[in-house]
Amino acid sequence: MLPSMASLCFLHRLLFSFRQIFSLKPLYAIIHRFPVTFADAILSAYFRYCCLSPSTVYLDDNQTTLYFWATKHGSSKKPNLVLIHGFGGNSKWQFILQVAQLTRDFNVYIPDLVFFGDSYSSNADRSDKFQAKCVCDGLKKIGVEKFSVYAISYGGFVAYRMAELHEEMVEKLVIVSSGIVCRQDRKLEHVKKIGRDVVDMLVAKTPEDLRALCRISIHKYDIGRWIPDFFLWGFIAIECCKKEKKELVLKLLDEKSDVDLPVLTQETLLIWGEKDIVFPLDWAYELHRHLGMKAKLEIIRDVGHAANFEAPYSLNRFITSFVLGSG
Repeated sequence: MLPSMASLCFLHRLLFSFRQIFSLKPLYAIIHRFPVTFADAILSAYFRYCCLSPSTVYLDDNQTTLYFWATKHGSSKKPNLVLIHGFGGNSKWQFILQVAQLTRDFNVYIPDLVFFGDSYSSNADRSDKFQAKCVCDGLKKIGVEKFSVYAISYGGFVAYRMAELHEEMVEKLVIVSSGIVCRQDRKLEHVKKIGRDVVDMLVAKTPEDLRALCRISIHKYDIGRWIPDFFLWGFIAIECCKKEKKELVLKLLDEKSDVDLPVLTQETLLIWGEKDIVFPLDWAYELHRHLGMKAKLEIIRDVGHAANFEAPYSLNRFITSFVLGSG
């Protein structure tokens, strides 16, 4: 006797349930994540070794969570320095080559911007002004009222707004490779020249997206070709808030250059890689002209966009000399 249609449907659902229970997808996810999760744990241990400790603050009636790495025991003999990262992983990955040296000279505070690392918000605002407000409000919550800022790439947009909106808090500003005053038409033309979808590179879907980001960011070495696929898949697997990150990129691309962007009152040091493809060197000169007499421009030769990886010690020397006032 042939089985009834109801029996066949039941058997189909039962087999589907067994496939779900014994699916290897969770195992694949764990395998992909493990190398990067393990490396991230090593980085956390290293940051603790550099006398930093993690802390979390809650803002806007608990709508926003901001995660910090902060100096454990601040010294009144050291100035405060806030490090603001760009796109491409959380703050630990971006400042790994600089943090040990900078913590010797400064009380260091490193936030994960909203939607990066463990920072998150239910607020719909995707502007650099919102990021700036969150960082400054978070610093106030952990008792940091005055500080200088060192920021790279996207972080430079945030730092500029911090200096604009909270002039009383920001003492000096170091901006590395950040095309803040570029007009929208030039910005969109430059994106076309890059030849790849910028959103896909910054919020990667495949290992090749990450390799493309490495190629345009780092001038001296094609580091992406040496990183195995499984490790890059791990980065993609642990990446959080992908939708929100895409919205941050699109907001930045769609935003018209602010013709009334204020000239900052703070002393500002601009640092640029001579071979920067992401934000070309002429954008540095444009920002320098906009800021006027209180700004200084330093160019690092034979270096691309990611000076924090290609020339971290030169970068640290410029930052330390400028903030401490010895250069």
